[in-house]
Amino acid sequence: MKKASLPRNVWVLSATSFLTDISTEMLTNLLPLFLANVLGVRTSIIGLIDGVAETTASLLKLYSGALSDKLGSRKWLAVAGYGLSSLAKPLLYFASSWGWVLGVRFADRMGKGIRTAPRDALLAGSVNQEQRGLAFGLHRAGDTAGAFTGLAIAALVIFLTQSGAAQLTRTTFQTIVLLSIIPAVLAVLVLALFAREVTTKSTSGMPAFRLQGLDSRFKLFLLASILFTLGNSSDSFIILRGQERGLSVLQVMGMLLTFNAVYTLLAGPFGALSDRIGRRTLILGGWLAYGLVYLGFALAQSGAQIWLFFGLYGVYYAATEGASKAFVADLVPPERRGTAYGLYNAAIALTALPASLIAGMLWQGIGAWKGFGASAPFLFGAALALMASMLFAFGVHPKARE
Repeated sequence: MKKASLPRNVWVLSATSFLTDISTEMLTNLLPLFLANVLGVRTSIIGLIDGVAETTASLLKLYSGALSDKLGSRKWLAVAGYGLSSLAKPLLYFASSWGWVLGVRFADRMGKGIRTAPRDALLAGSVNQEQRGLAFGLHRAGDTAGAFTGLAIAALVIFLTQSGAAQLTRTTFQTIVLLSIIPAVLAVLVLALFAREVTTKSTSGMPAFRLQGLDSRFKLFLLASILFTLGNSSDSFIILRGQERGLSVLQVMGMLLTFNAVYTLLAGPFGALSDRIGRRTLILGGWLAYGLVYLGFALAQSGAQIWLFFGLYGVYYAATEGASKAFVADLVPPERRGTAYGLYNAAIALTALPASLIAGMLWQGIGAWKGFGASAPFLFGAALALMASMLFAFGVHPKARE
């Protein structure tokens, strides 16, 4: 597929996500280390922060998607969401308690909640069905290339300030927060100046959040995704697992870079593959691969093994993230896509709260209970991935043309 054959919005939205993820990934993957190493927070609290942040986003994803359907436009809701996140993240520079971190993450995820469903609907409306998997795959590749770049910048800062240190320092974290401001601002400008609105027929009345009238296959896919996500806790626990198995802060950054390199290289090809073999097949294969990788995290005996499995984890993401978004667009009519993406993203994010809370408690317990240890969250995730795969395989039947 030639570059010229894809619409302008695909490249603008990919560039926006690229710049945003440079900023976001410089910080997000260091937050569990900042909370644990600098603020001395337990994993149950780290899980609470991640879960509350994602749940906040979920409610706004639901409303903003339906609102974009009502308005018949997507672009400026997406711009507003990116803008709010860009204003919130720099406040991490002043964080001195886990409550402060929770507040910043809350505001940042509000921005994500506002932008995600309208942006996905804007992207889906910019391409035809034959290009949809490739478009979402390239968007995910841009997103992940940004994550790789942001992690590389953060790793360079860590190398220059505390190379070989086992734990993250406050000064290093604050330096990275300041650097993250530049790409965040650029992302908002790119989207506002260069994206083109794709209007649809506006709906009457108040924004609707109903499943009524949507394809039964979409409803079953939503249910299977919720079950899967219940075992898919925050990646913060993988980072902490790597540190627990002996990786230094700089080695953790190397592990994250490996993951994002794999994800970036494979997201586009896997997206195009979904156009040929079907989204359902690719998603199912990705979920099963996830279960095996999580089993590997549970059984790993060294930091090097965690690093290896985290690289393989990128294959799961590349196979499923873009294909899942394209699959939703395949199953619903254009005028309901904002609502469908809102429901899908909201359901996933709402499930992230109990998923992260369960993972934190399984690892270190709560109160006087000490939990089951570091392998428990990953065994739990592997089991639920298998159950969700079975529901998806037998419940969401294939059609001749998705």
